[in-house]
Order: sequence, then structure tokens, then C-alpha cells
Amino acid sequence: MQLGVYSFGNLAIDPATNDFVTTAQAQRDLLEAIELADQVGLEFFGIGEHHTQEMPASAGSVLLAAAAARTKRIRLGSAVTVLSTDDPVRVFQQYATLDAISGGRAEIIAGRGSAIESYPLFGYQLEDYDQLYAEKLELLLAVNSSATVTWNGTMRAPLDEQLVVPRPDRGSLPIWLGTGGSPASTVRAGQLQLPVSYGIIGGDPVRFKALADLYRRAWDAGPATDRTPMISVANPGFINETSEAARDTFWPTWHRSMSDIGKRRGFAPPQREHYEVEAQHGALFVGGPEEIANRIIRLHSAMGHTRQFLQMDFLGLAQKDLLKSIELLGTRVKPLVDAALGAEPEAVPNPLDSGRATGAQS
Repeated sequence: MQLGVYSFGNLAIDPATNDFVTTAQAQRDLLEAIELADQVGLEFFGIGEHHTQEMPASAGSVLLAAAAARTKRIRLGSAVTVLSTDDPVRVFQQYATLDAISGGRAEIIAGRGSAIESYPLFGYQLEDYDQLYAEKLELLLAVNSSATVTWNGTMRAPLDEQLVVPRPDRGSLPIWLGTGGSPASTVRAGQLQLPVSYGIIGGDPVRFKALADLYRRAWDAGPATDRTPMISVANPGFINETSEAARDTFWPTWHRSMSDIGKRRGFAPPQREHYEVEAQHGALFVGGPEEIANRIIRLHSAMGHTRQFLQMDFLGLAQKDLLKSIELLGTRVKPLVDAALGAEPEAVPNPLDSGRATGAQS
């Protein structure tokens, strides 16, 4: 089981001013967090894409390339790339460059995204949501499987024997399909024989077992290959020395973030009682090291996932608390999980290692 962290670059509180840090400082804080995650033995750090004042990590590949120069072993990826409003050729080029700089540690999690701010920012129409994603995923996979690409769609200019460089030393990049729990996306990942990454942000995560089973059935219905289905889980989480300390520290920052999002999306701020249920039994993995290790192990028994990575830095969490949580995940949680489940091999299987061209189905 691989463990890791993901972030949208949420603004921390500056202890000197008791105010939020600048959006520029948030990028520097992320680099510090990634460097520590590598030092304590975590296997993955992902940067998700948002374009808001509170979550300003809008250029993940740039941050990850800077982190590649400071780290030695940790895998570096998007979590997720909002593919619908980006250009698949540029996404591939950026992460292929990251792969070269990092010595083969780059990955892409391609998804639709849970927010819509990138649509007006980059001039896309929200009503094209489904078609944009289907076509752009198809193009990204085509670029990943061949250096010279011929492709035609309705949402982007066609390509006719166009060369796309640089190319990864290993031939292609690991590409995961990211989803918040859509059965259609689950089936698509299985049919394309891509690894799937589930973002679980609320409710009992064990309910995703049904989707994991659906994914494997869709995979098994396809052609026989030497690849195996892979599932990862991304969810909010925070670790402190004790479960009580973890929940008390994380509550104000999670509440602040959920209240801010609620203002934009039209739902009421969450209550502490709801938080306590989610933190102890739901999607929020908030607690002491032994509690969190046990919850990861229990979820693995239901889903059989190979990687779990946590979002810890909700709005206003002090950087020192984020770093402490990362340290505990690597030094206290990971040894317990490894002892129970075993460590994953160093190499992530390449989802397109056969070199075949793959197209997305809308």
C-alpha cells in the first residue's frame, strides 16, 4: 500500500500576523511539504488544480518540477488535472518534462474536476462539460501512446501526423482516470484499462466498494493483458499525536473551508456533530496514527486499493501543523500499514506499457 498527500495549495495562517499567507507564500509552503513527504518515506504527492484565492495552486506541473529537484524518491503527480479546460498536448508535454527532470517519477490523474472556475477563465462553455472531457481524454491517451499523432474531434483543432515531444524515457506516462464516484467514469476507466483514482470527500468510504467491483468487472470484460487494475483513494485527512488533538486542530480549518465553499455553492456551514461523525467514521480520516492506520487497512479490505493519499491543508491550517501531520503519516502510520498489508513495489505499472493506442469512449 502506497501512502501520500495531495493539496490544492490552501492558504495557511501566518503565525506572525494571524492572517492568511500570500498566494505566493502558499506555493513555497507546498514545496516545503513535498520535500518533507519525500524525507519521511511517503510514495506520492499530488497537486490538484483550482483557480481561487483560497486554493491558488493553479500550475501544478511547475511546482512539481521544482519539487523534483529537491526530492529523490517520491512520485509526483496531478490530483487532478482538470482536463476538460486544458490542452491535452500541453498537459502531456509538461508532465513528460517533469518525468525527465524527476527521473521517471511523474504521473497524471486526469479528471473533470469538482469546481467550474476554470471554464470562464479559459473560455469554455459549461454545457460542453461531457464532450470536452471525453474528447480530451481520448487525445491525451493518443499522445501518450505515440510520439506522432493524428487525431480529429469537435472541441479542438485536429492533428495530422504531429510530433509531440519530449517523450518519457520509459515510453509513456502513467495516466489515472480521476472521478468523484461516477459509475460511468468507473466503467470508462475499466474499459480503457486505466488505473482509477477515487476522490472520496464525504460519507462512508466503504460504499465505494461497489464502484471498485464495477471497475474490475469492466476491466475483465476487455482484452486479456499483462496489466492489472489499480485503484487509488484520495480523501481528506489529518493526523496528530492523539485522535482528540487531531480532531480539535482540524475542525476550524475544515469548517472554514466548507463554509467558504458553501457560500459559493449554496449549502449551509457544517456543524461540529456532523464533523465528528465524518472524522471518526466517514470520509475524513482525522485521528491519531494508530486510528488512521486501522481505517486505511479496513478500507483496503473492502476496496483492495493500492494507494491512499490525504488532503491535509484545508484553509487556514498552520504550516507547522501540516508538516507534523505529514511526518506522522510517514513515520507512524506507514509502518503500521506496511506491516499489515505489505509495501508496494517501487515501480508503478505503466497503464499503456504495451504501446497500444487507446481511445476514450464518451
